[in-house]
Amino acid sequence: MKKTSLLCLVYLGILFLAGCAAGPNTAAHIVASNGNIAGFWLGLWHGIIAPITFIISLFSNNVNFYEIHNNGGWYNFGFLLAIGGLTGGSSAASR
Repeated sequence: MKKTSLLCLVYLGILFLAGCAAGPNTAAHIVASNGNIAGFWLGLWHGIIAPITFIISLFSNNVNFYEIHNNGGWYNFGFLLAIGGLTGGSSAASR
């Protein structure tokens, strides 16, 4: 019985983690309502203001944490570069 319970718990944990996996962005490369697609510089800016945007997005449905109308890799690179710089990056991890 104990082994079955553990197996069920592991199975539910795997299902929970699989539900968190990122899916494809079907809105990427689609021109936003303002006619622009976010690139590297906008990704960098969104990464810099991410902590503030996250807090505001908890209380407002009109604020998004991440721009879905982006050009893909360059927007992601800028976003992660700024997020990593805010948190100290690998230099903070090495301490």
